[in-house]
Amino acid sequence: MNHAIRVHAPGGPEVMVWEEVPLPTPKPDEALVRHHAVGLNYIDVYFRTGLYKVPSLPVTLGMEGAGVVEAVGSEVTDLRPGDRVAYAMALGAYCEARTIKADRLVKLPDSIDFQTGASMMLQGMTAQYLLRRTFPVKAGQTILVHAAAGGVGLILCQWAKALGCTVIGTVSTAAKAELARENGADHVLIAGKDNLPARVKEITGGAMLPVVYDSVGRDTFMDSLDCLAPFGTMVSYGNASGPVPPVDIGILAAKGSLFLTRPTLATYTARPDDLTATAADLFAAVQSGAVKIRINQTYALKDAAEAHRALEARQTTGSTVLIP
Repeated sequence: MNHAIRVHAPGGPEVMVWEEVPLPTPKPDEALVRHHAVGLNYIDVYFRTGLYKVPSLPVTLGMEGAGVVEAVGSEVTDLRPGDRVAYAMALGAYCEARTIKADRLVKLPDSIDFQTGASMMLQGMTAQYLLRRTFPVKAGQTILVHAAAGGVGLILCQWAKALGCTVIGTVSTAAKAELARENGADHVLIAGKDNLPARVKEITGGAMLPVVYDSVGRDTFMDSLDCLAPFGTMVSYGNASGPVPPVDIGILAAKGSLFLTRPTLATYTARPDDLTATAADLFAAVQSGAVKIRINQTYALKDAAEAHRALEARQTTGSTVLIP
């Protein structure tokens, strides 16, 4: 018996249907994984609505999960049935069991439970590459994290703080502001209430910032650029408020020879050795206590539509986990 949440046409949460599907057999380079937990991420909304294109319809949503290997293909040598594993950036996670290429799986340390593993892979590895590779932060720097009370935001705040940064976070409500402070944000600004560039100028004594990490997109893009010091880096890694409209790149020159990048975890973990190294760094940060994964919502997997409604309404904080 195997069930999955499938989407037959793009649309709102109502297009997500709980259906019985065949239990797949792993190909030579694949493993069959029985999920114990599945992560919820905003990219799932992008695929559901059609903002991001899927290979074909119907499609099973979901990009990360954790569970136990039940079977492996004939060419798989580094995994065996019974291994605890986790993964991210592999479409098709909203199901009880699935096959996946074995080189996309990482072994989950015994000290990390399945719910934590499922909720941390995409968000945690995103935070890892943003802080360690896209713009490697240094102790003493002041940085800006948008959506600081979200899943990636909370991890970014904690990890950057542990690396010695001063963290400015933006959130949408006073309650979320308190959560961001509890997780490492030194200064928290309310979107739509605070004048972001003016407050950043005040906080930094006019120096402005070397980097802004922006997952909001359209609503914050221009203000983010205005928060940067000359030669600063704008990291636009999400579209929660909608895609950023076309930009005249001359504005980067006018605002101080700025750098702009639109990175994705898929690129940063495309090679198996990069995936392993990224996951290992994340696991170490969690095991050391520098980063604590906040699972603030859980839903039954069959109720994934409810989870999507809450996510889009900005009613969630931290991570959300779906339980098969």
